[in-house]
Amino acid sequence: MSAGAPPSAVETAQAFLRQTNRWRLWEVGLWLLAVAMIFLLPSKMLILTEIAILALFAISLDLILGYAGIVSLGHTAFFGMGAYAAGLFARDYFSEPVTGLVVAGLVSGAFGFVTSFLVLRGSDLTRLMTTFGVAMLLAEIANQATWLTGGADGLSGVTVTPILGMFEFDLWGRNGYIYALVVLMALTYIARRIVNSPFGLSLKAIKRNQRRASMLGISPTRRIVVIYTISAAYAGIAGALLTQTTSFVSPDVLAFHRSADVLLVLVIGGVGYLYGGVFGAVIFSVLRDWLSVITPQYWMFWIGLILIIIVFVGRERLGRWRTYLPGAAGRLKAKEQAAEDAS
Repeated sequence: MSAGAPPSAVETAQAFLRQTNRWRLWEVGLWLLAVAMIFLLPSKMLILTEIAILALFAISLDLILGYAGIVSLGHTAFFGMGAYAAGLFARDYFSEPVTGLVVAGLVSGAFGFVTSFLVLRGSDLTRLMTTFGVAMLLAEIANQATWLTGGADGLSGVTVTPILGMFEFDLWGRNGYIYALVVLMALTYIARRIVNSPFGLSLKAIKRNQRRASMLGISPTRRIVVIYTISAAYAGIAGALLTQTTSFVSPDVLAFHRSADVLLVLVIGGVGYLYGGVFGAVIFSVLRDWLSVITPQYWMFWIGLILIIIVFVGRERLGRWRTYLPGAAGRLKAKEQAAEDAS
């Protein structure tokens, strides 16, 4: 490019990707705070572990909802598939947690790949009912196949050995939280790299206008299958973490309320920027824990009221706090410039 000449669309896009891949100060502070919780709140390790697992589950849904525009009411199918895969693998084959985590991710990812072709057919309403039907089918299978899953009583005999043979799960949940946090941090980093790449930008183009993306040479089918498979693997790993940290799995991991909860988490935290799943999981879990103590019988009423307030006030207004984060103004300007050059 000659001196003084305006940057091309490709150069603008490359500069935008480099900027979005940079770590922000608030991101580093968030993870440092999560690590500090090990020492600041030693008596809250169990709920912190639950938050980390829910955050990973929410990130898995955000990959398809926030970036590909696929709404799912049955994402718990992959969560439950990973939970049972980890439990059965630990009971019958090898009880080392990290190995079980990989197996659960592969099993859930494979199941996500197979079912992704069902999601490709039809409109959003069809996708909602298809994903919901798949989850309900798996829940009924888990409930009836007592010889394999233990049925309504749950899978018994699940024992988990120390992580990598060195770190044993303790009664207070400290090592369990560290384990779940490390997995969450690693997978969030990978997801961050995925969405802030040309592949991630192509997903956003598909979400905005699938027909126009096809005309530009982007294959919506292939990309949706890939991101759906990755999302399923993430959800399966989240389910495996739940099994490994509790040494128990039951048909509850396939219940509809889990899909509803993770959707609510994204509504609270925001979709399309990954950390919405993390912030939403923290807010939702803290509110649920606090409200269930204050009003044990009516805590869902207050959660529902908060959801209604979010809808009436508007996601845009509530999400303005992100504009005050360090570097947000520069990213917004670069995004607007990239969109202007692309058009």
